[in-house]
Amino acid sequence: MGARKREEQNPADCWALEDLFASDEQWEKAVEEFPEKMRHFSGFAGHLGEDGETLLKAMQTLDDLNCAFERIYVYANQKYHQDTGNGKYQEMAARTARMSAQLEHAAAFVEPELLAVPSGRLETFFAEEAGLEAYRRKIGESLRMKAHILSEELERVLAMTGEMARTPENVFSMFQNADLKFGELTVDGNKEVLTQGNYVRFLENEDRQVRKQAFRMFLGRYREFQNTLAAVYGGNLAGDIFSSRMRKYPSCLEMALDGGNIPTSVYTQLIEAVHDHLDLMYRYVRLRKRALKVDELHMYDVYVPLAKPTSQNIPFSEAKEIVKEGLAILGDDYVKLLEEGFSNRWIDVYENEGKRGGAYSWGAYGTHPYVLLNYQENLNNVFTLAHEMGHALHSYYSDHHQPYTYAGYRIFVAEVASTCNEALLIHHLLDKASGREEKAYLINYFLDQFKGTIYRQTMFAEFELLAHQKAERGEGITAQGLSEMYYTLNKKYFGEDMVSDPEIALEWARIPHFYTPFYVYQYATGFAAAIAISSRILSGEPGAVEDYKKFLSGGSSMDCIDLLKLAGVDMTSKEPVDRALEVFGEYLDKLEMLMDESEA
Repeated sequence: MGARKREEQNPADCWALEDLFASDEQWEKAVEEFPEKMRHFSGFAGHLGEDGETLLKAMQTLDDLNCAFERIYVYANQKYHQDTGNGKYQEMAARTARMSAQLEHAAAFVEPELLAVPSGRLETFFAEEAGLEAYRRKIGESLRMKAHILSEELERVLAMTGEMARTPENVFSMFQNADLKFGELTVDGNKEVLTQGNYVRFLENEDRQVRKQAFRMFLGRYREFQNTLAAVYGGNLAGDIFSSRMRKYPSCLEMALDGGNIPTSVYTQLIEAVHDHLDLMYRYVRLRKRALKVDELHMYDVYVPLAKPTSQNIPFSEAKEIVKEGLAILGDDYVKLLEEGFSNRWIDVYENEGKRGGAYSWGAYGTHPYVLLNYQENLNNVFTLAHEMGHALHSYYSDHHQPYTYAGYRIFVAEVASTCNEALLIHHLLDKASGREEKAYLINYFLDQFKGTIYRQTMFAEFELLAHQKAERGEGITAQGLSEMYYTLNKKYFGEDMVSDPEIALEWARIPHFYTPFYVYQYATGFAAAIAISSRILSGEPGAVEDYKKFLSGGSSMDCIDLLKLAGVDMTSKEPVDRALEVFGEYLDKLEMLMDESEA
């Protein structure tokens, strides 16, 4: 039986988009009024440097404009996501994409005009107009980047290269998602088509021959196109280098991290700290080899679960109670907010025909957050609920403690709250678990999070850094060179007890995030920060919960590094990564003990 149609869903299980706009007609009215608001704002062009009062009015008007557009954009796109086959909502979402470009164009004068105001004159504005103080950080962020802003003419030229610079990513995306086909493989006597979407599912199959066949077929296709893909990725590297040199940065890494004011030492120390703890990864590999009872552990054995979940058929009503119990340690106010979200239709719960896959948290300032799920009655989906509510309540706390200007938070801290929730829930469920199989499943789930997020994403980050450095030295970017680099890293990260199959050398060719330079390291740092915070909370450290809520309430009112310091985590040191990997070691100990007991 296929998924139900959208109109067949119980309204109680659907998100309350009427909290954004009472109806599509109200949305349409807001859209029709928006061009006039943009025209009004455009009247400030050429006047930002006149006096403090004008600058304040312009900044406030821009906030109002962005806030109004956010609500329009979120409503249309969430309507589209709940049923992507609905033509009306396809068109509404497309209209908001065009509006976004128009708004960007309308606001393009702000930064150049701000940068043109002498610093002494700006200080006079702050002294004259008390309300402007609320924008000091925002204006300061623009000024901080001043050394890397070019002349108006060069900025215009650089903007014109944007479409060209995106070509490698567009080519890769089109090749990967539209053109590349992997063929069929046989599972239980039936032919099944191998795709990007189901590749990992085949690697989780208990039949080792299925895993091996999928692995070789999948990466073998990338080998056929390796030279083309190396040229495409080389073009992406060339674009990064062009931009960094035009903007007078010493390296691509410094340019990528400067937007968030993240020291490059955070990146390099992450890699060093993970290198310091590769022995734990090697222990994990040996444990997996032992659990699977194989003479050789291959790369196609990495995803198959080591234990079966015992808690299945968990209705959503029960999932909500499990999450509330698991997060009770965060205090009554946090649990009350969870209940508010559960009771007031923040969540779109179940799959339906045409609904966007996966899960996310989103929303618009001035309303509550929303969560999209495609809930299935299993433990993994309970963790997904805890994860997405972590994002949602991070947004709630920030929105309620910050003005619009500083309510949004950066990617560097975005995964902290969601992962912290998962860590707290794992701990709670392990405390309650009685059976060995249930404990083994939970521990394996958590260990795989460490493997996939800290170790794997750091390996990706190291590959990116080496590839950029190679290109920055003027060395050729070839398929052979990239594959040798990736294969060497894979052997280093997995160790001698893992057979690094030759096909794995081509894995670099399939990673979409490599086309957004120096992005993936934030998954690893965010995970490490979350584990460090959850460890403080679980150990009952005085003030840990209060410190964490200060972080949740911070939005972007401070640099990411300083926000995490509020929660007791200093990402400029190796300590959070060290602490997180100590926890990894503790859970390895627990799984080893369970295996010893089962083998006794």
